Amino acid sequence: MSLDEHKITRIESFTFRREFPRYMGHNAKAGPHGKTGFEKIRRIHTNQGASGIGRSASPDESVYCFIGCSVENLFDPAIGTVVEAGFLDAPLHDLAGHILQQPVWKMMGARADNSIEIYTGGIYFDDLDPLGSPRGIDAVLEACQQDFEAGHAHFKLKIGRGFKFMETSKGDQRDIDVTRVVRDAFPNSKILIDANDGYTLPRFRRYFEAVSDCEIYWVEEPFMETVEDLEALRAFLNDISPQTMIADFESRNGRNEQPPSPFGRWRADHLAELYELGSKGLIDVALMDVGSMGLTAWRKVMPLLEANGIKGSPHAWDAPLKTIYAAQVNCGLGNGEIVEGVPGLVVGVDTSTYTLKNGILTLPDRPGFSLSIDESQVLEYSDSGSN
Repeated sequence: MSLDEHKITRIESFTFRREFPRYMGHNAKAGPHGKTGFEKIRRIHTNQGASGIGRSASPDESVYCFIGCSVENLFDPAIGTVVEAGFLDAPLHDLAGHILQQPVWKMMGARADNSIEIYTGGIYFDDLDPLGSPRGIDAVLEACQQDFEAGHAHFKLKIGRGFKFMETSKGDQRDIDVTRVVRDAFPNSKILIDANDGYTLPRFRRYFEAVSDCEIYWVEEPFMETVEDLEALRAFLNDISPQTMIADFESRNGRNEQPPSPFGRWRADHLAELYELGSKGLIDVALMDVGSMGLTAWRKVMPLLEANGIKGSPHAWDAPLKTIYAAQVNCGLGNGEIVEGVPGLVVGVDTSTYTLKNGILTLPDRPGFSLSIDESQVLEYSDSGSN
């Protein structure tokens, strides 16, 4: 059945509880991130009995206007969602997958197979929490072990304790100690580090010199990016750890576009700057968030990243469902090696067709995103049919 035979007849909105396996604390600049949150899911129905679900947090009035629209006018399987319907980007991808009987990753091109490495993005400053009674480095190891037992094999460590939460030199030393302890405890794991722009170039050099034998997979947002500092960082890494990649553009300074727009919250000129940095060898991995940028925008951007020597790894914190979206993007579009895993679940959203084992997330060969919901777990509900 083709998309032009389907018209949207109803849009439901569900709010579910999101739960992490433990209390998530601070990074260099923000936190605590807590243990629970909320996830808004929309389900789109058509006149032919098809439906699709996905994350969609916009106000109801921003989406109910699409009742009566042909799915074909809102979504092109080869491109994605039209800009005006960007608030329904994820549900429309799922809906089209169900109508066409294709997994989203195959709809996007299936340039890779249906499995990809993931790392846990849930290792925060556990050693400093709670702030009034810090637990020490063993707490970081406990968090790593918990995620390892859940199927994660690789770890992104937050660093930058000296930016805000500790005296600078002591905080930087603690970052070194944590990195080395985790490497010793998990010798076969990929170790990624994320400073959330909490370092300066000189301090970061001192930190990295002390952990250079730890085989760091990538360094993420070590400082607010400038061409001069990135050039110096690249030269430094080429000398001391040439296999280590530079990852950036999760929190591009100044991004302020508001959806609906072609690139979500990223501006076209910022992306053009990213491509230029990649062409100069200064950025290896782009990290724009899969939620606030959107699936369709990633479909537009990934070929341009690849053309400029940049890998794509959509940022997924702080929603477990965004890990699924990021994996679908990378398996569909290729040009990625690893994506962010968010430990936890959305209570009432069934993701059991996905498997995580030994750091590999395997995607189902089933239509859409292969998700289902348990309406008995809904915290809030609204329905276009009741308005």
